[in-house]
Amino acid sequence: MVRIVSVAAAIAALFLAASVAWANEPRVITVTGYGEVAAKPDMATITLGVTNADREASAAMAVVSANVTSILEALNKAGIAPTDIQTRQLTLKPLWSNQSSVSKNDPEISGFTASNTVMVRIRDLDALGPILDTVLEEGGNRFDRLQFGLQDPAPLKDDARRAAVADAMARAALLAEAAGVPLGPVQSISDIGGGVQPLMMEAAAARSSGMPIAGGEMTVQANVTMVFAIGE
Repeated sequence: MVRIVSVAAAIAALFLAASVAWANEPRVITVTGYGEVAAKPDMATITLGVTNADREASAAMAVVSANVTSILEALNKAGIAPTDIQTRQLTLKPLWSNQSSVSKNDPEISGFTASNTVMVRIRDLDALGPILDTVLEEGGNRFDRLQFGLQDPAPLKDDARRAAVADAMARAALLAEAAGVPLGPVQSISDIGGGVQPLMMEAAAARSSGMPIAGGEMTVQANVTMVFAIGE
């Protein structure tokens, strides 16, 4: 009997400790807020270049080198800073013949393909279309990528964070009202990331150019987690 009483007392003590711990748990409301700010891009990054094939490797590379040199000179005349131009890839690959599975002859090198790609940052979008036209005129025959961006997204990120905090506060107020409890002060705020995202592109045409360019918009996003106390 003594042992049974001891076990019962231990169980009661555990329940009492759990009740005290539960009573000491902070009463909080945790929410996640989302903010988004839209802006027109003011910068574009393009990856372009020249590809040429010839029977001789040196001849293939010579044409590529000459055309890329002309392109770089044209970009310089267009006002593109040297720091906004970067060579991304330079390749020379063999062209093989007799590679068919039914051919009885060994594969042979029949020529070479040379390629040089350059990444260019354009900070004046009005000049984007004319620059692309100029690249074509100077022998460019390869466009791998066109991406719009923002030169200084920091102020927009701050605006998106403000919007995310406002969204979180509104959510917390709604939850507190629905639960019939008063909303207390903020206990913590965590910035959980975001970034610059492309939005639906709008059809447009670059000025003074036959090259159609889509201007569109960018969105800057932010997410925050906020913890609020439940008031007394």
